[in-house]
Amino acid sequence: MVKAAISRGTTPASPDCARILVVGGGYVGMYTALRLQRKLKHELRRGEVEIVVITPDPYMTYQPFLPEAAAGSISPRHVVVPLRRVLAACRIVIGEVESVDHAKRTATFSTLATEEEGTGPVQITYDELVLAPGSIARTLPIPGLADHAIGFKTVEEAIGLRNHVIEQMDIASSTRDPAIRDAALTFVFVGGGYAGVEALGELEDMARHATRYYHNVKPQDMKWILVEAADRILPEVGEEMGKYTVRELRRRNIDVRLETRLDSCEDRVAVLSDGARFPTRTVVWTAGVKPHPVLAASDLPLNERGRLTCTARLTIDGTTHAWAAGDAAAVPDVTAAEPGTECAPNAQHAVRQAKVLGDNIVASLRERPLQEYTHKYVGSVASLGLHKGVAHVYGRKLKGYPAWFMHRVYHLSRVPTVNRKSRVLAEWTLSGLFKREVVSLGSLEHPRAEFELAAGGERPKESP
Repeated sequence: MVKAAISRGTTPASPDCARILVVGGGYVGMYTALRLQRKLKHELRRGEVEIVVITPDPYMTYQPFLPEAAAGSISPRHVVVPLRRVLAACRIVIGEVESVDHAKRTATFSTLATEEEGTGPVQITYDELVLAPGSIARTLPIPGLADHAIGFKTVEEAIGLRNHVIEQMDIASSTRDPAIRDAALTFVFVGGGYAGVEALGELEDMARHATRYYHNVKPQDMKWILVEAADRILPEVGEEMGKYTVRELRRRNIDVRLETRLDSCEDRVAVLSDGARFPTRTVVWTAGVKPHPVLAASDLPLNERGRLTCTARLTIDGTTHAWAAGDAAAVPDVTAAEPGTECAPNAQHAVRQAKVLGDNIVASLRERPLQEYTHKYVGSVASLGLHKGVAHVYGRKLKGYPAWFMHRVYHLSRVPTVNRKSRVLAEWTLSGLFKREVVSLGSLEHPRAEFELAAGGERPKESP
């Protein structure tokens, strides 16, 4: 029997309903809510529990598939999971949590209707809090970065980048100015982690394939540059596989620059710390993430890096009825030999932590013992383009086609819902039978552009 808890605030299901507030609809938010929905189905049916999910987007993005979506191997709509369909027993609120006052058990949030109503942010009360807003791109005060760079964290950015790359090839094909052509065919990626390497590998593969449809653009005309401040890339797959990845990328004429930083990208010129200068119309920033701002706007304890201080049971340290996991949480790694080690903020941990987190909330409501989050290292996989990859799984090191195949098998097994698994598998099967699509849908960034122009307005300026 769920212990009685009074839900104070917006439209509680009943006076004795325990409200569980989940902040964020990413890996942790969606998987935790899904776990709670399954474990508490009888309580939900009886009105003893209410699960509220507040998230900026009505879907969860499966980020490991963003590079393939950008390259056209997967349709963008199959990279996302609609929350309202998957979390049918939960209340989904599309909004942004601005602050949390856990002492009062309240959260303040705004919705799409907040500005229209003119009444200001809304307050909601809760009994149990799951704080899982994820992370945002970590940027640096680099001149020109905010004006010209594009991130690679959302499906919108992935599709926008795909359109942008193909448009640059169109510009290079049609211009008679060699400087414009050179800048259009120069693509600079900053960050040698999963996002940067996989995005570069997939897009370079796509662009090289696309050149067969251009009479005056050849693969050797394009410059692809990877900039990484550390002395290695893809540290998750190990040093040996990291070095192999560098050799593989360089074999494809990709300029990999280690121990190098981006100093400026003003005036569409990428200036690197080693003195190199590249006129370019494309700078992709994938150099890490930082905690979501809502963490600092709460009264919950944070560590020196701004993440929530958590226990191995995924409770927020020093508090009750507050939980966290994923990118937002500093969770101790109880399997590590060295004391004080924390779990890495990656998708592999987030999905596993969500399962334990959901079970512990149910145990707490039913006044049962909580379990600690422990994990066994499985390994890491990365795609470097079609039929190319690296992997370090269960101690075995793979490269080339076997690693690429392992990458697809692993992530297909991790995509939530049978619906999404089937759709992704069907698309992969069709892509093996037919040539990939290399068309740009530039109007997606400005859907009203043509109508505004017809109505006497001006065509919107080109996005960076």
